[in-house]
Amino acid sequence: MNVFIDSNGVVKRNGVNTLKMISRTRLIYSFSPRNEPVETAKPGELVLFETIDALGGQIKSEDMTLNELDWSKVDGATGPLYVEGAEAGDTLVVDILDIRVEEIGVMVVIPKYGALGHMDFKPRVKLVRIKDRLVHFDGIKLCAHPMIGTIGVAPGEGEVPAGSLGRHGGNMDTKEVRAGTRLYFPVFAEGALLAMGDLHALQANGELCVSAVEVSGEVLVKVDIIKGKQPPWPILETDDHLAVLACGNTLDEACTYASETAVKGIAGARGLSFEEAYMLASLTVDLEINQVVDPKKGVRAVIPKELIGNVEHLFIG
Repeated sequence: MNVFIDSNGVVKRNGVNTLKMISRTRLIYSFSPRNEPVETAKPGELVLFETIDALGGQIKSEDMTLNELDWSKVDGATGPLYVEGAEAGDTLVVDILDIRVEEIGVMVVIPKYGALGHMDFKPRVKLVRIKDRLVHFDGIKLCAHPMIGTIGVAPGEGEVPAGSLGRHGGNMDTKEVRAGTRLYFPVFAEGALLAMGDLHALQANGELCVSAVEVSGEVLVKVDIIKGKQPPWPILETDDHLAVLACGNTLDEACTYASETAVKGIAGARGLSFEEAYMLASLTVDLEINQVVDPKKGVRAVIPKELIGNVEHLFIG
């Protein structure tokens, strides 16, 4: 993957200084303010995260059974990274500059799990080849779209399993969390404590069978801070839209949280009453499913940038 450390100890990727690198051996299995940071970065610095696949790199053959897995090594996230100057009440800004994935990914089907967990089916393990930007699935060639399944910061207290999600981010499984996008996370703990993992070479909205093409790889990001204000939920920004990444115990609950943030943001940006903003959102805001397979369900409210402009209209404080 063209990553090396020069004689001065500087990490380079394709000849570009990344300044910091966190090895995939530095894993956490829950997001918590008690996690000790493994690296520190200043605002504006680049950091390279090496990641392991969501199954802990354990599956090397389709003959392996799920009973052979060490489930304590599943859903690990690389990190955490301490960002200097980040404090509770701030926003951590993460620019995803590049994602590279390895050439073999894995998929699993687990009885009683996924959107169709009520049905009767057998466990299954499948290795999937990724080559020339294509995912090769039983002779079917699909365009690869590498994305980050798990990315987030520490909650204010306690701990959240890395396989779950919340206001801190976590296992959001949002297919738009890919290279070229920017994320805004509310900061709840000193240093933010950013961690990430669970890369997918390809995933559709919903992640129906509880697995996408799970793959190891690396992510290059730039971190920054917005002081003294934050969004109520993680926000994703692309060239043409902003998306509120909310979750709930049900899809209905997640839709409510995402919609409320979007409507309030539109009202503030446009100087509208709640009623007017509510109607305008019904014409312009798309509700899209992130995933339906975790204990908490994920939804995004997608808002055209031309409607809302500055992302800080979605902030509080």
